[in-house]
Amino acid sequence: MTSLASRSGTAPAPASAPGGAAASPAAPRRAVAALLLYAGVRALGVVVLALWGLADGKGPLRLLSARWDSLWYARIAEDGYGYTLHLAGGKVHSDMAFFPLLPWLERGLSAVLPLSAGEAGLVVSAVAGLFAAWGIFAVGECLHGRRAGLALVGLWAALPVGIVASMAYSEALFTALAAWSAYCVLTGRWVGAGSLAALAGLTRPVGAAVVAAVWITAAVTLLRRHRRGERGAPPLRLLLGVLLAPLGWLAYFAWVGVRTGSVTGYLDVQGGWGNGFDGGLAFGSFIGERLAGPAWPAGIALLAGVALVVWLYVAGARRGQPLPLLVFSGTVLLLALTAKGYFGSKPRLMMPAFPLLLPPAVALARLRTVRAAAVLTTVALASAVYGAFWLHGSGPP
Repeated sequence: MTSLASRSGTAPAPASAPGGAAASPAAPRRAVAALLLYAGVRALGVVVLALWGLADGKGPLRLLSARWDSLWYARIAEDGYGYTLHLAGGKVHSDMAFFPLLPWLERGLSAVLPLSAGEAGLVVSAVAGLFAAWGIFAVGECLHGRRAGLALVGLWAALPVGIVASMAYSEALFTALAAWSAYCVLTGRWVGAGSLAALAGLTRPVGAAVVAAVWITAAVTLLRRHRRGERGAPPLRLLLGVLLAPLGWLAYFAWVGVRTGSVTGYLDVQGGWGNGFDGGLAFGSFIGERLAGPAWPAGIALLAGVALVVWLYVAGARRGQPLPLLVFSGTVLLLALTAKGYFGSKPRLMMPAFPLLLPPAVALARLRTVRAAAVLTTVALASAVYGAFWLHGSGPP
């Protein structure tokens, strides 16, 4: 990675193709191997899930498309917003907690194909997962070369909660938008970065992390431009990207505010689900209770997991990871670790933070091909088994 990448958030020059012509890391033909790798890892996860289901009679289609959040997305796609579930204990689950881009896509796809909304969600996730892998590869290759880009895709696909990318959930769609927005920032495509950030803001609440990456990198770019003594108006494309970035996120928050009659409407909706932000107090208490009881090994495992993701973030920062990636992954981590709610969902909430995997991806890329393949195969198998166990057990909320 060049000093330019670490200082300004822009990427090094694209790799050269055979014959000396410049080939962008985002070129489709360069990403074929990454897409095949991602598809292979995810296919392995689904096959293991199906084989596991033979023992308890649960088919993979139902597990992937008709459980938990996927049911809420499908209901929104079919009937629109307006469903509320009142539970004992005063909790009120409103479907307005779910952002609209995925159900919009499910509705559109099921209108033109003979698919239910849940099945359409699986198609959206499958396609979005490929675009996410492509964007992650483009970022990895842009910064550290082709082998690192491939390793980054393989590690992200084989995350312990990687099965979520094969479900009718919004993680794959959000990660695709976030990865390509980050790539656009790295390569100075500000309008593209802002447009993708706006779409990410219509996908998940953590779309704010993509907006922050665009805004903070743009602010630093303008500050350094000023310090270099460059005069004149800021670049129009940069300003346009900055203006576009928050529109999706703000639009949905405003719409929920109008529907609920409150400026804090979305936060109130999240509160009804038992979610919110308390600086990590509830999560810390959750870990403390396990450390003090018979489940102390689980408490130690949770502490180790938190320490690992923090170490990965620090390792990336110390190695000069570009600013937009640090801002994005740092914001995702901050929001995940300081949120209340069901603590088993935290690994899933951190899943889009793919820049955390850059340090191990670079290390993996330095291994000989046979050793790197062996490591990725082992990790993918472990992920597939864990994903099957997870879904056939408690599964993601």
